[in-house]
Amino acid sequence: MYGIFNDCFPPVMDGVSVATRNYAYWLHQKGEQVCVVTPSADQYEDQEPFPVLRYCSIPLIFRNPYRMGLPQFDRHIRKALNEMPFSLVHAHCPFSSGKLALQQARMRHIPMVATFHSKYRADFERCMPIKAVVDYLIRDVVDFYNQADEVWIPQASVEETLREYGYRGKIEVVDNGNDFAGTYSDEEREQVRQQLGLKADEPLLLFVGQHIYEKNLEFLLRSVALLKDMPFRMFFIGTGYAASALQDLARHLGLAEQVSFLGRILEREQLRRYYLAADLFLFPSRYDNAPLVVREAAALHTPSLMLEGSTASAVIRNGENGFLTSENTEEYAGRIRSVLKDPDLLRRVAQGASDSLARSWEDIAGEVADRYRNLINRYSRK
Repeated sequence: MYGIFNDCFPPVMDGVSVATRNYAYWLHQKGEQVCVVTPSADQYEDQEPFPVLRYCSIPLIFRNPYRMGLPQFDRHIRKALNEMPFSLVHAHCPFSSGKLALQQARMRHIPMVATFHSKYRADFERCMPIKAVVDYLIRDVVDFYNQADEVWIPQASVEETLREYGYRGKIEVVDNGNDFAGTYSDEEREQVRQQLGLKADEPLLLFVGQHIYEKNLEFLLRSVALLKDMPFRMFFIGTGYAASALQDLARHLGLAEQVSFLGRILEREQLRRYYLAADLFLFPSRYDNAPLVVREAAALHTPSLMLEGSTASAVIRNGENGFLTSENTEEYAGRIRSVLKDPDLLRRVAQGASDSLARSWEDIAGEVADRYRNLINRYSRK
């Protein structure tokens, strides 16, 4: 049995949560035994086809809907874990769940994989802007990855961040997958656009993700405000500590009629419809490493406009499978305008995005299972 450990899992929805769930789901579909270990969620009942073990947690007040796991205060989780016949554990985060995974690996003498997904320094700096404390926490993160038997990253460009933190060990690149791959059709796109009340000449811009300042969303709104002379709609999907302030800013910029904040959407099929209807996915974040949302949009023929030089944009070939521009509101807005005025270019780049970025989770799970087995075999020969 494989143990998949992460500090967030549905109903908390972000890229790492979606990745964790798809790892477990598709490995299970391929006949592997899988168990997810994650913090508790209030008033939520898991309905997965594989076991989900949850342990004591409390809300993170300033990062709703995230929770701080406290397995050390949960007498039941130890017994539940001991009953699971793990042959390998995979940690998707270095905090409470990752430390549980490491304990299981050392206690059982089994291998541990650890995937580095996030730019933790930015999170630490926002919560506690004291350099000595942030440096200590980063050293703790690096120490965690130093103890893993394999360290994976979801995109080659992420290596730079992990090296910058001080990690010097071997790194393997294992792509994120996409549960929307192979589901696009022109006919359905037109139907969905009509159902959403979009006019034929009204392009739809889209952002999906946490509503936090680290994602550069104030810059995004100020860029979009420069397009008020042309017809368009924009949807923001997600939630986060900055959601209310961003809505206020949109109203202040005169975007109330064109920009809508739809909140958190948990139903994947409903989210898929918005990707399908969109013309351009706007993602000006420098905070993200390998955003799953860019690949989800690509699967539904919606290319992304990202910032030159960002870690996340390393997979984008400008004008081939997406678009790049500088971090300047006029240039960002100008690129949106020029792309929307060139439907042939948009169509060609949309196809390029789908072809190059939309690998299915089913395919990824096959690779992951092979990697797990190889690691177990190597570990057993030590």
